[in-house]
Amino acid sequence: MRAEKQFLVEEIEDYLNQSNYVFLADYSRVTVQEAEELRGNLAELDAEFHVVKNSAFRVAADNREFPDLAEFLSGPTAIVVGGDDAPGVAKTLGRFSREKQKIELKAGVLDRSVLRPDDIDVLAKLPSQDVLRAQFLGLLTTPAQQLVSVVAAVPRSLVMVLQAKCDAEEAGAS
Repeated sequence: MRAEKQFLVEEIEDYLNQSNYVFLADYSRVTVQEAEELRGNLAELDAEFHVVKNSAFRVAADNREFPDLAEFLSGPTAIVVGGDDAPGVAKTLGRFSREKQKIELKAGVLDRSVLRPDDIDVLAKLPSQDVLRAQFLGLLTTPAQQLVSVVAAVPRSLVMVLQAKCDAEEAGAS
């Protein structure tokens, strides 16, 4: 392999090492200003947008033992990698695609599984990591709250019975 091509492959491998996902997009109709806007939006999520050569990406993906993406590697290809929030990145890409009508998501890989454009849309509809964490914590605390309510109900019931007895004795004494 020529030194230039080897350098490109290593550069793409470095990009792929940044996260457990990669999204492939056709950027052919995107202007330079729009690409900069998209890069800015992705930077907020610690993600990056890179234009790559299909042949170099294919070699880098094979070196990283990615699933076969050959059917998606035609025409101009850009990759989006980086950060920990794959659903957030998918949401940003989807929003940009809908607003500008210029970028087309080809495919993606998440934890070694191939994502088709429909799968990426589903991923984009997931709540953010913060919302998922809050929901999970809510699930964890609910049984404890219910247990405290049950445990507190016994003494509360005893106090209410004793109070009723005292009220009944006072009423009978009067």
